[in-house]
Amino acid sequence: MLPTLAAFAAFFIVPFIMGIYLSFNKFTTVSNAEWIGFGNYVKAFSNSDFLRALGFTSLFTVVSVITVNLFAFLLALALTSSVRGKNVFRTIFFMPNLIGGIVLGYIWNLIINGVLANFGVDISYSAKYGFWGLVVLTNWQLIGYMMVIYIAGLQNIPRDLHEAAEIDGATRFQTLKNVTVPMLMSSITICTFLTLTNSFKLFDQNLALTAGAPARKTAMLALDIYNTFYGRAGWQGVGQAKAVIFFLIVALIAFAQLKITSSREVES
Repeated sequence: MLPTLAAFAAFFIVPFIMGIYLSFNKFTTVSNAEWIGFGNYVKAFSNSDFLRALGFTSLFTVVSVITVNLFAFLLALALTSSVRGKNVFRTIFFMPNLIGGIVLGYIWNLIINGVLANFGVDISYSAKYGFWGLVVLTNWQLIGYMMVIYIAGLQNIPRDLHEAAEIDGATRFQTLKNVTVPMLMSSITICTFLTLTNSFKLFDQNLALTAGAPARKTAMLALDIYNTFYGRAGWQGVGQAKAVIFFLIVALIAFAQLKITSSREVES
């Protein structure tokens, strides 16, 4: 394990610690860093683009987590029933997950702009178009992956439980609510965690699909940090402070979600 641990320390842990240190400095390169305390954090929280990106990302994440998991669960239910060719359908639905984010962004940019061209506009015309375009793209990419996890969970539910519920006279909805969902809590925990973190960290797709247009109204947190760090001279320290804030937000949300869903697993 030593080579792996050494590589992880050299390329992840050390840069992460340096990044936290640099967030308290004004710098253009590591060698000319000048300590300024919490000045970068004050600038970050007073920056309207950052606050707008935080709100946009939060709303997008809520919508994506709900829609991705709902459709993935429904697909998993359908493809664990006696549907002909279900293995083919599973493969087809999973395939978008294999495509890179930049490629997906450009593909959906062409598709959405092709549709909107009939109305004389494009995706940069309104922030609403960019928002729902990102939601559609994320659903198309992640639903198949989450579906596979739900299918694995459904196949691990003992058939005896469903037979017992049927003998007791339970309806399909009652069986779903009282047997299937409680037995799927481990799968729900994993899928919720993956969709939540992937949605909140979205970057490639955002850059390729909208690039933040119009007027940075569709820029998510990762893209806003990128634009701050590389697009504004003298703001590297602010960009680094935003990155630290971004990490803390994602970590807190992820831990909270895992704790809540894990407690539900124990109850189930």
